[in-house]
Amino acid sequence: MSRQNHDKQEEERTPVKKRGVRKWTIIQWFLIPLLLVAALAGGLVAGYVVLGKKEFSDVLQWSTWKHVYDLVFAP
Repeated sequence: MSRQNHDKQEEERTPVKKRGVRKWTIIQWFLIPLLLVAALAGGLVAGYVVLGKKEFSDVLQWSTWKHVYDLVFAP
């Protein structure tokens, strides 16, 4: 193979990207859990405060969730 053909083949090769941590991957690791927590908080507010017409501070009390558990799993 001549030197000229060899140079052309090297030019035709596509450059290999280095595998690193992409910005979107880092964003996903932080953004998705943050959105899940925001959805949980929004659901609590919508369900307990807006529909149930109760105080938001009641949502954060353990006795509220014990009562809900007892209602769901009562024999």
